[in-house]
Amino acid sequence: MITIPVTSEEGIKLLGQLNNNANQIDKAFNVESELGANGLIISGKEENIKSAEQVYLKLLESIKHGADADSQLVKYLTNLTLDNDVDEVTFSPDLICINSKGRPVHCKTAGQKRYVEAIKDNELTFAIGPAGTGKTYLAVAMAVKAFRANEVSRIILTRPAVEAGEKLGFLPGDLQTKVDPYMRPLYDALYDLMGFETYQKNLEKGAIEVSPLAYMRGRTLDDAFIILDEAQNTTPEQMKMFLTRIGFHSKAIVTGDITQVDLPNNYSSGLVGIQNILKNVKGIQFVHLHAKDVVRNDLVQRIILAYEKVEKKRKTKGNRYEKKI
Repeated sequence: MITIPVTSEEGIKLLGQLNNNANQIDKAFNVESELGANGLIISGKEENIKSAEQVYLKLLESIKHGADADSQLVKYLTNLTLDNDVDEVTFSPDLICINSKGRPVHCKTAGQKRYVEAIKDNELTFAIGPAGTGKTYLAVAMAVKAFRANEVSRIILTRPAVEAGEKLGFLPGDLQTKVDPYMRPLYDALYDLMGFETYQKNLEKGAIEVSPLAYMRGRTLDDAFIILDEAQNTTPEQMKMFLTRIGFHSKAIVTGDITQVDLPNNYSSGLVGIQNILKNVKGIQFVHLHAKDVVRNDLVQRIILAYEKVEKKRKTKGNRYEKKI
């Protein structure tokens, strides 16, 4: 048995709503957790107690830095502890920004922390990883932070207008109405971080621009925070076009998932080979996010891992076939 010294308020947050956090940890490590007079008490076998303690200490660290100790974070820390990787997780006291509802935006995983640090330190950052890892949301959060601090005078968000495996056919309305469905994830992030009224006011002033990638041709984007989302759906020519738009006093982020390319079969993705082209260029960093960095429903993480397992088997079979030949 061990006791982690915590205040009553910290202890309640650690246990979670209706003791959900404690139930998760108890089940994962076969221990029992409860609040005592002097702190959080963990009972069980010594090695199990130590593992549970690691999770609780990381949760406590996150609480002290203003983050929510929710079930998703508990699941993440539990999995890392089981894999002996929990020591890599650190919670920065610096929040990214405050969203429109007054809630702090923090990194929730070690991969996200590396991503945010790369954005701070480089003019151009590539974030490559599966759905649900926060690639787009954190990029927009960093853009909003820079905009509020007057580090840039405008935010430019763009993505290729490529349909995800289905033909939508003719869409009624003017040009903006036609492209809005493709831009919806970017709008959602901006609404959450800035609020609709603030977003609308800055949009009307030209301080915020959300548009298809095709509109970037021929422009030079100075004093701007530029985000290219869903970059796996760019062609090599489009990728080069976008990257050569970056002007003075600007910062750019390119996000994408190379496992979800929606381009026709006769087109290659501009994101797939870009790391080999730019790997030695100063001021550019590539960050790879993984299933462990997924911050959506746990089911999403399990789905991604299942796909990765199948893909690994497919590549292994392909290599064996090539060796026989």
